[in-house]
Amino acid sequence: MIEVSGLTKRYGSHLAVKDANFTIQKGEVVGFLGPNGAGKSTIMNILTGYLSLTQGKVEIDGFDIMTDPELAKKRIGYLPEIPPLYLDMTVREYLFFIYDLKKVKFPKDPHIDEIIRLVRITEVADRLIKNLSKGYRQRVGIAGALVGNPDVLILDEPTVGLDPKQIIEIRELISKLGKNHTIILSSHILSEVQAVCKRVIIINRGHIIADDTPEALSKKLSTDHSLIARIAGKEEDALSAINSVRKIETVECLGEYEKGTKDYRIYPADTTDIRGELIKRLAEKNRINLLSLSSNELTLEQIFLRLTGEDEVGKYFNEDMDTAIEVDEVIVDAVDEAISEMEEEN
Repeated sequence: MIEVSGLTKRYGSHLAVKDANFTIQKGEVVGFLGPNGAGKSTIMNILTGYLSLTQGKVEIDGFDIMTDPELAKKRIGYLPEIPPLYLDMTVREYLFFIYDLKKVKFPKDPHIDEIIRLVRITEVADRLIKNLSKGYRQRVGIAGALVGNPDVLILDEPTVGLDPKQIIEIRELISKLGKNHTIILSSHILSEVQAVCKRVIIINRGHIIADDTPEALSKKLSTDHSLIARIAGKEEDALSAINSVRKIETVECLGEYEKGTKDYRIYPADTTDIRGELIKRLAEKNRINLLSLSSNELTLEQIFLRLTGEDEVGKYFNEDMDTAIEVDEVIVDAVDEAISEMEEEN
């Protein structure tokens, strides 16, 4: 659905994005993560055709965003961080305006009514946008992106500034839309990305530094793959059940943290996920109950901090990246200078 190869963007001497390559398949929900200034918004704006690229290629459903912009853009619905709403229009008037702007061929009234129902803004459809709460305005922005039923939705910080209830509602809406659309979601709320996205692309200083599922990244980067189980019942029964699970290296009883229970640290023999079999074995024992089970592998937030240099390990990683970026820029500047000299001679 989306093919990006060798994507590079320069603003004068500043290299905003360097040689980005990724593919997003139809029906995927992908999270774009990165610190401020990392280049993620630049990439998203290039995908929508809002910005041109310096080098490389971007295809949306086989159509090049530079050479076939109209056909490519018809397949994209875009929600910027601040939705471009006309505040003196009613919601319905605004959606009719977007419909005409996009030259949509579907029957107008049924199409707009279906979008209004889908994003749950029926009760405010005839109200002025300026009188709506921020949560409803975000919904109207998503509704505008859905006009024309595009295959791809690009959502830039869709829940920024919303209260917890509104965040949950928008998250549920995105999950629902993900069943029928390819979605790229940029957000600083990592729990939101982890809840909605099956895959994450992490960008730092213009480079893509990770592209995988949160679970796979956690297994790759974690050095501690142990589990903590809180179990009610006799210690010997609990240890017997735990040790019956295949691929367990050691079990350590950590003591009582809650009355009538004990915590156990369980070390798998490798990175195999043993949770399913562990829960099954514990459930088969009549005299014990599993009250909680947690993993010591890195969370998405910890992965992000490590890869973007916000912890001690990440700092070393990014020092190497700084050197690589500086070398890239020196080479590019040298080539630009050589080309300029040749043009002057001619």
